[in-house]
Amino acid sequence: MKFPVGYAANSRLRWTEALPWVAAIAVYFVLPEYLSLGARVLTYILFALSLDLILGYAGIITLGHAAFFGTGAYVTGVISAKMGVTDPLLQLAASAAVAGVLGLVTGAVILRTKGLAQLMLTLAIAALCLEVANKANSVTGGADGLSGVTIAPIFGHFNFDMYGKTAYLWCLALLFVGWWLVRRLIQSPFGVSLTGIRENNVRMNAIGAPVYLRLVLVYTFSAMLAGVAGALLTQTNQFVGLNVLGFEPSGELLVMLILGGVGRLYGAFVGPLLYLIAQDYLAKQFPEYWYFGIGLLLVIVVLFARGGILGISDAIIAKWRARSRKPQGTSAGAGNPPAKGPGNNADGEEESQSEGKA
Repeated sequence: MKFPVGYAANSRLRWTEALPWVAAIAVYFVLPEYLSLGARVLTYILFALSLDLILGYAGIITLGHAAFFGTGAYVTGVISAKMGVTDPLLQLAASAAVAGVLGLVTGAVILRTKGLAQLMLTLAIAALCLEVANKANSVTGGADGLSGVTIAPIFGHFNFDMYGKTAYLWCLALLFVGWWLVRRLIQSPFGVSLTGIRENNVRMNAIGAPVYLRLVLVYTFSAMLAGVAGALLTQTNQFVGLNVLGFEPSGELLVMLILGGVGRLYGAFVGPLLYLIAQDYLAKQFPEYWYFGIGLLLVIVVLFARGGILGISDAIIAKWRARSRKPQGTSAGAGNPPAKGPGNNADGEEESQSEGKA
């Protein structure tokens, strides 16, 4: 089974894996005016991790992952604004549970299909969730969105401030937990079996692996992660609208993963960061044409970096390793032709054959 260059099938941490977290902590101190944007980036990184788990490792194609993201966002909003549950941990738990149940029920149906049928079913489920949220005006606020969301201080001490300091650290802490869980999962035998299912479903069935069950389990876990990401978005914005259930979040998320690199774990970190920063900059410089810039960036990556941004770094590392590795079988007389002898050239072969005939 062949893995990407940047992947190692062991749970040992490498020093390079600390770089994203060091950079995130540095942003908190160096760029305090961008913490609100940073909290949004961290939320989408968690969302991208949930999609990369099923798309990059299990090979499940979906364009409706926003159904779980939006479900988590609405669950937090509804239980806060309508039921008075303001504890952030309870909100996250409720969002993860409801999104997980939705993932289990829908995954049991979706994962019995393949290809275009699977893709259309994911879109249909997301559209159904959007229509339910739109029609349930008394609960979700309909097209006007749901306001009045209240979030209690985290652990009773840390209030969500207008500068985004608490929101940034809260999102960073939960992203770390989500990353650790996903990393442990993909480095485990279960995760390796998911890669096998992605590469050759028929062969995994032939060796007796419970393919369908494992796909349903990872789909459910991915839905729970997406639900937590949606809950984080509601907690940081203290508002939720219908856009969280639309096609746009799913499409944007897929673009983010393509930019970063699908199936590389840290592609889910690079892609959302690059996309959201580019979106913020282009929207300020070219308010009417910023989508053109995003599309141009995507075309460049698809044409010249098939594995995304991390694919470029993987190629550079592979070339560097190939150059630094000494050629095998070299010696001081490597440039001299080999001596003639039996079995070493055509004459030798003819001599040995003639001897055998004699």
